[in-house]
Amino acid sequence: MRKHFITLPALCLAALFAQGQQIKKAEVKRILSTLAADDMEGRETFKSGAEKAAVFLEKEFANAGLQPLQGDNDFRQSFFQFDTKPVRQDLILNGQPVSSSRTFIAGVESSIKWTQDTKLEVATIGAADNFDSKVRELRRNSTQPTIVWVDNSHSEKFGLYYKGLQEHGAPKTDSSVTVAFILKNATDSDIDSWSLDAKQEVTRLPLCNIAGMIKGSGKPDEYVIFSGHYDHIGILPPVEQDSIANGADDDASGVTAVLLLAKYFKAHPPVRSILFVAFTGEEIGGYGSRYFSRQLDPEKVVAMFNIEMIGKESKFGKNSAFITGYERSSFGEILAKNLASSKFRFHPDPYPEQQLFYRSDNATLARLGVPAHTISTTQIDKDTLYHSVNDEMESMDLDNITSIIQAIATSATSIVEGKDTPSRIDKATVSNRR
Repeated sequence: MRKHFITLPALCLAALFAQGQQIKKAEVKRILSTLAADDMEGRETFKSGAEKAAVFLEKEFANAGLQPLQGDNDFRQSFFQFDTKPVRQDLILNGQPVSSSRTFIAGVESSIKWTQDTKLEVATIGAADNFDSKVRELRRNSTQPTIVWVDNSHSEKFGLYYKGLQEHGAPKTDSSVTVAFILKNATDSDIDSWSLDAKQEVTRLPLCNIAGMIKGSGKPDEYVIFSGHYDHIGILPPVEQDSIANGADDDASGVTAVLLLAKYFKAHPPVRSILFVAFTGEEIGGYGSRYFSRQLDPEKVVAMFNIEMIGKESKFGKNSAFITGYERSSFGEILAKNLASSKFRFHPDPYPEQQLFYRSDNATLARLGVPAHTISTTQIDKDTLYHSVNDEMESMDLDNITSIIQAIATSATSIVEGKDTPSRIDKATVSNRR
């Protein structure tokens, strides 16, 4: 009896990995070659190629038997980005008009008329603050219209921001909250009265994630996410008459995994609900994952398997991949345990200096405490095809991709079955980037 108790877990795990053989290499090739085809034109956000990819993914989600997310009527999770460009900025401090170069605005209101009596949040960027970080933080996290008083010690960087807005407009934003930054002069005394009358040219740009789900049989309000991003960088200057950055590895490989995992788990119904998401806008700032994260309660998300660039062999060889932020939760340990009887191994990220944990769509949910990690094989320190016209189907290792998807399916089993729950990520340790 003792011998049977020792070997039974290994037999069960071997059986689970055998189930994973339902991931078919032919399907990997079909999906990946479609997403990385020239007629997708590099799947650049806001361009026709990205729309064509979205339509393809909608059909694949339907064929996989997924249902839309709760509250949605279809698989298209639509939202908008906004381009803004200043038209006029009239600033008065203590009754005196001052140069418009002492203010810049983040937000999508076309007309702004504020005074000291307007109900606003008030923030400061002091001399000791990191100017760039505080600007990003205030743009990202402000939930109410906000006036920000900036110490004059930041005048040089403030001037660069102002010049950039005048010449190129504001960086694209998905926030409707307006934040106005005002530079205080070194000679300014207390500002008793002020007013800001500004106009902006605002252009609305549509985007969409493609998202579907399988409702859990026992814990339907607990969620596991499998994700990748379907956008890439579009058309580049030609190299040997090729100008299309096909993005086969980045990240058609990851989206292929998401689709095949959806079909796998449809055939092996989960206890927890599973969300399958193909994000847009990753290459231009992670806008798709940011919008997605606002549509759910992060406390109900048990884990996120973000899959990016699994098209080639990792530095650890075949039957291997790495997990970004491995040390930040027990996510990797659980996956390793579930693969103990197989040849496949997950490793910690071997490129910590590349900050990969922050450079993909997992980072948004990780900031909210979710055990959200990216699984990858890219040798990013020497990948000469990254963000080039040569990231094409011919460079993909289909056998390797198939084995990785099989391994992810097996390694996730105890999590989707509700038996294992990864520890949460400490939000305080996750940098507020992008």
